[in-house]
Amino acid sequence: MSNTELVTESLTEKQWKIAHDIAQNLTKDDTDVNEFKKAIAYLRNAVNQNRSDAISRFFKYLKTLVGNGRQIGHSGKTTDYYRSIDKACSDCLKGFQGDASTLLQILGWASRLMRYYKEAGPIGEVVTPVLESARQVEIARAISSHEFAVGQIVEAKVTAVKGNKVTYEILGTIRLTEKEPKKAQSFSEEQVVKVEILDIKEDGSPKKVKCAG
Repeated sequence: MSNTELVTESLTEKQWKIAHDIAQNLTKDDTDVNEFKKAIAYLRNAVNQNRSDAISRFFKYLKTLVGNGRQIGHSGKTTDYYRSIDKACSDCLKGFQGDASTLLQILGWASRLMRYYKEAGPIGEVVTPVLESARQVEIARAISSHEFAVGQIVEAKVTAVKGNKVTYEILGTIRLTEKEPKKAQSFSEEQVVKVEILDIKEDGSPKKVKCAG
């Protein structure tokens, strides 16, 4: 299954609850979201290598992090982060029924929800966020299934050209309009090009891109 197909998958009510529970537990423990995203990146690589045993390898990886936290951690708190991630995943995913791609979706959402819960204040006062439109849901899922980074080169489809402005569409959902004075007139709608990510938003999605050709 490709990443594009992952974007269109929807989680069940039970799976959404798992994502929220993991996010809440990690937020309560003041876990570093970046350490959690590293664990998600490991699972993504495991899925790409061998989907059939990716989940078991992921849980073994978490145990390894906890056992070797002092040697591989960047600070005294890192081991605590590993313990929190291992416990949250083990507790909330007990009896998990689903494949590795679904787990990747759940954890991707959990990492995004951590930002929400952190900004929303005490967990007891948190109200589950409501996404306003189907498009927002699609964008959120696209972000959760990809790790974007500044300097990364990704494919984008040209959806509009107006003067020197080009609208790029990434993953079929994320649209950005940028000034491309040297390139705009050579582009045509529906053309697929390579763009470089110049900046990232708080939610992990691209904020600014430019043609990489």
